[in-house]
Amino acid sequence: MPIHTIVHDDPEALVTGASTRLVERLTALQQTEPVPQLCLTGGRIANRIYRGLAARLAGSELDGTRVELWWGDERFVPVDHEDRNAGEALAILAPALQMDPSRVHPMPAADGNVSIEDSADGYAAELGETSFDICLLGVGPDGHVASLFPDHPSLAATSARVIAVHEAPKPPSERLSLTLSTLNRSREVWFVVSGADKAEAVRRAHAGEEGLPAAMVHGTESTVWLIDSDAASQL
Repeated sequence: MPIHTIVHDDPEALVTGASTRLVERLTALQQTEPVPQLCLTGGRIANRIYRGLAARLAGSELDGTRVELWWGDERFVPVDHEDRNAGEALAILAPALQMDPSRVHPMPAADGNVSIEDSADGYAAELGETSFDICLLGVGPDGHVASLFPDHPSLAATSARVIAVHEAPKPPSERLSLTLSTLNRSREVWFVVSGADKAEAVRRAHAGEEGLPAAMVHGTESTVWLIDSDAASQL
């Protein structure tokens, strides 16, 4: 399966390149897919890319109402908590895309009386047999993706599509995450990575290090690394 690595000079160039690529690719997908399925990631660079997408939407042929949004992982905190991945992403994208609410699928929040395990099962049921046309992923300095951490129970083999993650090495400790098998059903996986603190993880992933989550996720059609020069400094 082809793996492409595109190195941008700096974070700003990465944001411009990734957001432009995302608008172009979603537009192309809409020629053959009634509603492209897009899986989002969290983090500062991802939110900057979403702002770039929103800014480029007006001058493009992309129909924002015909994009379906999912999330790769989420912190199990109240819906209005600042740690929620979905909060800022939706604040950026929902007005720009003018989305049909039925096509927006944030993961459950820690409001009410539903346990994290039942929340994982509920999101799996909502996901059903959906596979993503594009799955965006960040990479942590330890090589984690979504909320799947190296040498942690979250990485254990499972038939589940969504799991509850307890005692995550990175706070908050309670999370929901898609599993490796779910991520690996994606047609295209795009890793979006910025910063020198990620350089070692990028190198290890490119080397195919066994047991490193970032080395274990691949698209069924393509895998693309969109990184800046700092993140690429050990390649």
